[in-house]
Amino acid sequence: MKITHGGIEGERWGRMKGKARMVGGEAIGRVYPPDLVDALREEAGLDPEPISVEELRAGAAEDCEALFATWGMPALSEEELADALPRLCAVFYAAGSVQAFARPLLARGVAVFSAWGENAVPVAEVAVAQILLANKGFFRFRHGPKGPAASEAERRAAAAYPGNLGARVGLLGAGGRIGSLVARALRAHRVEVLGYDPFLDDARAAALGVRKTGLEEIFATCQTVSNHLADNPATRGLLGYALFSRMPPNATFLNTGRGAQVVEEDLARALREEPGRTAVLDVTFPEPPAADSPLRALPNVLLTPHFAGSSGGEVRRMGEAMLAAFRDWRDGRPSPARVTPEMLATMA
Repeated sequence: MKITHGGIEGERWGRMKGKARMVGGEAIGRVYPPDLVDALREEAGLDPEPISVEELRAGAAEDCEALFATWGMPALSEEELADALPRLCAVFYAAGSVQAFARPLLARGVAVFSAWGENAVPVAEVAVAQILLANKGFFRFRHGPKGPAASEAERRAAAAYPGNLGARVGLLGAGGRIGSLVARALRAHRVEVLGYDPFLDDARAAALGVRKTGLEEIFATCQTVSNHLADNPATRGLLGYALFSRMPPNATFLNTGRGAQVVEEDLARALREEPGRTAVLDVTFPEPPAADSPLRALPNVLLTPHFAGSSGGEVRRMGEAMLAAFRDWRDGRPSPARVTPEMLATMA
């Protein structure tokens, strides 16, 4: 594997005894547990002692050629990279989105690998579970009385939810990694899936069981709308009042994607106007929501603590993926974890 600046070629790593470091805080030991660290010490010359972001910026890893990281990876400019990491050849990021830091690295010819595919798995699992519950009205009635204690009005409202068989679900970003996993999983439940994704071609949409359409139809006709759009300037603030006000009276909006895509004042307005609408938000902007955010006070909003991504034992999956990516890079093989500049346009 060729690189475009100082350092060594990936396939020569073993002979040249390249140097590798880990950067990160508390999460680093969970994502790279001892057995993975031992493998990286043996195969990548890894120094098992992680360094802090401050130490990295100060030049403590200036001889580093491979950097293993996770949440907390700093965003460095090309100039900062040249000063602090002049020999860097590859970054292995055991987490999801690389949008915050990847571009300067790629501009310097540094290979970037991400466990975004592995981190997508638990997000998709959470999204599917939420969609199935939303179609039954779970989030609207999660605090309400049950059985005989429910009022006649509440029973009528609950009966208005379609359940899952034949329910119409909208996926924003249906062709991305998470959206695709969600679409495939929903096929087993025989829901009708409408998808919005400018990058999704007709053949792939058909393979996923998704009918492509616009945002207006999705918000106006879907029982549940789940956001999985890529995070980029074109999508920030995309979801506003013109869309949220179209939601049916008992529809649910789910967001396990990015909070910046939602104009939160507009969402709050639409939820106040129709209290039967519900929003379940795992992400907001800013995060967590400001103390005076209208989302905090609305009874038809459920806020969760950005927990859809990898947690608990799930984080090991990402460390394993980066060990596999290192081996591919070292041996000159293509890796499904490698990020290209073109991919940043569609990645979350």
